[in-house]
Amino acid sequence: MQIIIDGLKQALGLIWALDPELIQITLLSLRVSLTALLIAGLLGVPTGSALALKELPGKRAILNVIYTLMGLPPVLAGLLVYLLLTSQGPLGEYELLFTPTAMIIAQVVLAFPIVCGLTVRAVQTQHQEVYDTAVTLGASRRQAAWAIIKESRIGIMGALTTALGRVIAEVGAVMMVGGNIQDFTRVMTTSIVLETRMGNDSRAIAIGLILLAIAFSLIMIINLIEKRSFKYATSIQIT
Repeated sequence: MQIIIDGLKQALGLIWALDPELIQITLLSLRVSLTALLIAGLLGVPTGSALALKELPGKRAILNVIYTLMGLPPVLAGLLVYLLLTSQGPLGEYELLFTPTAMIIAQVVLAFPIVCGLTVRAVQTQHQEVYDTAVTLGASRRQAAWAIIKESRIGIMGALTTALGRVIAEVGAVMMVGGNIQDFTRVMTTSIVLETRMGNDSRAIAIGLILLAIAFSLIMIINLIEKRSFKYATSIQIT
């Protein structure tokens, strides 16, 4: 218990002192995770919507693969990206291994199936009812599809929130492809591992508490956007 109390005190001290190393790893953590989330969202939401709305050859097999990848072990994702980016790999010529870009790629691999799979579920839930209503009101197929996606936005926001929680706490994959290099690829999760191995338990707890606070703040922002979106949609329906 004393270690946790000491960690809390040290966390407050690091924040108050604006510790340069802490600021650097915090900003890198945010850059890597938010960039990965943005890419996963831009790829996953349209893909998931298309899979939910269209009948495609092999659709069931594709969905089974996506749902399986939603539980992809981070270490395995890191290994796959490592093999792609290593000097003997197909992308080795770009020398991306042990860079923040490699860490972003690894997190996209983890986040994309989550965003895509949960988007499929969200859109399928609204599909038939919203489609029938839109067509009855004279909407075209494209307009009806867009209406379904808009009505599914709460579920889609939930998919993004879940993916964010997955990537911001990730350590195994980013350590494998990033290398935990000081002032270059060291992020908050890999710093916690390093400090624990060095016996700096209080500092590890301090960084962990700060990471939790940041994750909580980001998810609260997403939930606030989701809540306002829901209120706006409800007000439109009432009027």
